Amino acid sequence: MDARNGYVSEGDEFPAIPEFIDDVMRNNKYFGQMNDPSGSAYIKGACGDQMEFYIVVEGGTITDVRFYTDGCGYTMACGATASHLAAGKPISEALSISAGQVLAELETIPESHTHCAILAVSALYKAIADYLLKP
Repeated sequence: MDARNGYVSEGDEFPAIPEFIDDVMRNNKYFGQMNDPSGSAYIKGACGDQMEFYIVVEGGTITDVRFYTDGCGYTMACGATASHLAAGKPISEALSISAGQVLAELETIPESHTHCAILAVSALYKAIADYLLKP
């Protein structure tokens, strides 16, 4: 899966992407749904894009994270970035990941797509909340 071939809306130029995003897109790292996660979330953004997040938590640390979206390449890149930032982090650190951090990692997301980062981080937070609220 390559974000530059099929995930960017027609007319959009995909930004320069960090190497880890290229790896995510080519090897499906972090991308996909998960059976029996510790926490999961689904959010539909105002733009119509859907974002799902799944986390596995062991000893207070996110040991596995996946996301799934039907959105554009920018949404895909933001989901991958939020996943990359959360992987291997204690829950307390993952809760400090911001949309601004995601945008800083991606550097050149157009202003018209900054909502993609908010969608990704919101879905991550909701998956963490789902984990924390389980008995």
